[in-house]
Amino acid sequence: MPLTHGLQEIVKVSEKSKKAIIAARVREARVAAGLTQGQVAKMLGLHRPAISEVEAGNRSVTADELTRMAKLFDVSVSWLAGEGADKVDVSDNKLQLAARELQKLKPNDLERLLKIITSMRGDVGRDR
Repeated sequence: MPLTHGLQEIVKVSEKSKKAIIAARVREARVAAGLTQGQVAKMLGLHRPAISEVEAGNRSVTADELTRMAKLFDVSVSWLAGEGADKVDVSDNKLQLAARELQKLKPNDLERLLKIITSMRGDVGRDR
């Protein structure tokens, strides 16, 4: 049975608001992690404009991308999807320390570190 026009509009609004929530939370988590859009894109194997479009609410994310972002930012998928507290806990001492230390690195050293982190993330869930 097809949806009525009014119900279709409600579904569209709901999808847009969900996309806006995800966009805001991806940006918030990225900033809290002290990463640039380019760094996130590189670590996820995407182009920087893709991250920009996600954060602007113009691009949907796949379930796989959402899962990888959650791991990268050390937040839950459900939080990125709009559930739970409105803000990342930026008072987390480990997060603050990591952000401060990342800012001190030279660009080449930061790129090397990002590659190491990416390779470590690839090992998540495997037996070591």
